[in-house]
Amino acid sequence: MNNGHRIVVLGAGYTGMFSAIRLAHRTRRTGVKITLVNPSSRFVERLRTHQIAAGQELADHQIPGLLAGTGVTFVQGAATAIDPEARQITVDGAETLEYDTLVYALGSSTDTSKVPGADIHTFTLNNPEIAGRFAEQLTEIAKVGGTVSVCGGGLTGIEAATEIAESHPSLNVTLISLDEPGGMMGAKARAYLYRALDHLGVTLETGARVTKVLSDAVELADGRLVHSDACLWTTGVKVSPLAADAGIATDDRGLILVDATLRSVSHPEIHAVGDAAAVRLSWGQIHGTCQSGLPTAQYTADTIARLLRGKAVKPFRFGYFHQPVSLGRRDAVIQFTRADDTPGRWYLTGRAAVAYKEMVSGSPLKTYRLSKHLNVTTIVSKGGRATRKLAA
Repeated sequence: MNNGHRIVVLGAGYTGMFSAIRLAHRTRRTGVKITLVNPSSRFVERLRTHQIAAGQELADHQIPGLLAGTGVTFVQGAATAIDPEARQITVDGAETLEYDTLVYALGSSTDTSKVPGADIHTFTLNNPEIAGRFAEQLTEIAKVGGTVSVCGGGLTGIEAATEIAESHPSLNVTLISLDEPGGMMGAKARAYLYRALDHLGVTLETGARVTKVLSDAVELADGRLVHSDACLWTTGVKVSPLAADAGIATDDRGLILVDATLRSVSHPEIHAVGDAAAVRLSWGQIHGTCQSGLPTAQYTADTIARLLRGKAVKPFRFGYFHQPVSLGRRDAVIQFTRADDTPGRWYLTGRAAVAYKEMVSGSPLKTYRLSKHLNVTTIVSKGGRATRKLAA
């Protein structure tokens, strides 16, 4: 029994929510007290935020409702300080929460601080409210056939550009990217992606580094100005400075340095998951996606439950499996990958890919509901021989 053992989970994104719910199931009838802290009471489906930016309405999932029946206490507020020596969390600068075990799941957001003007003249997909304001502006711009730019050719930028172009065919949409959009995919999947962009009328500006964002244009390194009535910024990532400010060991980006069991190397009672953790495996460091985040949450919940029972813990193992990309509501491309996220031989397109992508986007909420009663797995691949050798 662990009567009174206090577990605090910071952040109720995909990983924090899964950690809390799975922990509640794995520690039921042990007396463990779990508290989930998040600034908003709404659970944000980050995989779908680009749909809000294009003007679509999504379901409003409330965190207390998702936690119903788990016994997890929800505290609405922002964690403003961590005292790892006293094992205390300050919420909104006032309330204090004490913990014996901390799950750090604060995630990441789009960074607009690196390019002049980006913090003033662009919108992001950091939360539904900002995406909603961008959608309102798009509606007005579409009436006059204006121009919209999307900066960043990663998967988020691609999904946003295609969603906007499909939802507002009168708009001129420009996707601006330093790297080749879809560059992580195989040649055939990438060729399909380019055909879809062309079909939707999305203009590409590749190999273009943005040096400044103006109120009506995006300035490129070669001096050209790309006219833009509204700009969506999807490139660059930052994490909360909370861990570094608290003296918890982090890398140069602020991610918590963890050992093979995803525990802080400086404070073992702190477990970091998802975008907040610097997780290195035999093939390299994992990057922040829901695909890798949910397995870290699952592993961490199981690890804490085992530690509380005095059982041994095996190292974390994970391998990537796919790169699912929506291209509006009626098209998609799925690149299946090797464990290190390099493209494999197989890919999927068209209606089958749309159904596949929808299954992926909707799976977290289904996982949460099932996890109240079952130990549902989100790990498709453990990385094969390389991570098996490391674990041994």
